[in-house]
Amino acid sequence: MTDKSQRQGMLFALAGFVSLSLGDGVVKSMAGQWPPTAVAALRYTIGAIALGALLLHRQGREGFRMPHPRIQVLRGGAVALATVGFFSAVYVLPLATATSITFTSPMITALLAAVVLGEPARRETWVASAMAFVGVLIVLRPNFAEAGWAVLLPLAAATGMSLLMVGNRLVAGSASALSMQFFVAVFAAPILVLAAIAFDRSGLDRFAVSLPAWHVVARCGLVALFASIAHWLIYLGTTRAGASAIAPTVYIQLLVATLLGWLFFGSHPDLWTMVGAATIVAAGLYLWRAGARRVEMHGD
Repeated sequence: MTDKSQRQGMLFALAGFVSLSLGDGVVKSMAGQWPPTAVAALRYTIGAIALGALLLHRQGREGFRMPHPRIQVLRGGAVALATVGFFSAVYVLPLATATSITFTSPMITALLAAVVLGEPARRETWVASAMAFVGVLIVLRPNFAEAGWAVLLPLAAATGMSLLMVGNRLVAGSASALSMQFFVAVFAAPILVLAAIAFDRSGLDRFAVSLPAWHVVARCGLVALFASIAHWLIYLGTTRAGASAIAPTVYIQLLVATLLGWLFFGSHPDLWTMVGAATIVAAGLYLWRAGARRVEMHGD
């Protein structure tokens, strides 16, 4: 792998994660205009249709051969949990706060991998998890009084993403990247539609689904577009630089989320929120570096 290829990969990944954060900003702009469950359902319905059309064009019927159907359902359910959790979180929390708490996902993934996949839970996993837990407590402290239990929504989102990562490991290499992206969307979409219907019937006004305005539909499509572009760029970055090399670039999302919150939503994170976010990021970087060092030592 050349230095030029690695630099290109890092730039692709950075652009991908910036695209994800831009999509998150669009989601936050819909707060109070349509329920987060309905936004998530429409976003993934649009995504499933678009990805299905693209998959048919590129791979034909062969691309729809589904390996490990039960695990694909798990992946779709995990994405549904992550999406509803995060979309709901950005409706009630500053964008930077919600984003920083979701960065606990690598630590949760490592713990789930030990339980589900039988991977050894190394000392650095426990150290990083403890650091992340402290960081989450620091972030939650100034926000709990204002948002209540809603501050736990980003943790639900992080857990959903961790379940997706575990599912990805179980089906790795069994189909193309495009097929895998489609399978996630095609299972997540109906789960999210059912969730939107269930929450609509709960009687809570904030989840009442009405006919959306055209600009809400357009913004849901924009979120789907940003996410699809992001996943494509991150995939390109991974193929050029390697997964371990681009892993730290995910933290550009915190910077972008902070800037978007500051510029468009009047969110000014206080000192303790930034200290907690920095602690969570440090935990993730520590876990990543420990894994990279282990690969260098053992060559695996």
